[in-house]
Amino acid sequence: MAIMDVRNDSTGWLTLWLEPLGEDRWLKPGETFRVRSDYQGNDLAFSVNLWVDDGDRSAGIENVAVWIENGDCYAEVTDAAGNVIECGHQRPEKINKKWEEINKKWTENP
Repeated sequence: MAIMDVRNDSTGWLTLWLEPLGEDRWLKPGETFRVRSDYQGNDLAFSVNLWVDDGDRSAGIENVAVWIENGDCYAEVTDAAGNVIECGHQRPEKINKKWEEINKKWTENP
């Protein structure tokens, strides 16, 4: 099993994107999530991509993507106590509403 911890050492939100699925999980400052994959081979299980978005940064949000390179792309994400963390965990309501509006417009006018 491959395991990677992701810790938010910033003073704002850290959005953990699990790729290639595009799932988001939101970490508060000081929080750690653990990504687990069933992959047991010798090749790279995960890769990490950090990017800066000026709009997100001004809102106190940082982004990191954990790409599942090998094994099942449905990796498990847990908190420090071992509880499974699902997509959308702790997503701020303001962000959730904004994304819902964008999705609604997109589905009405593809």
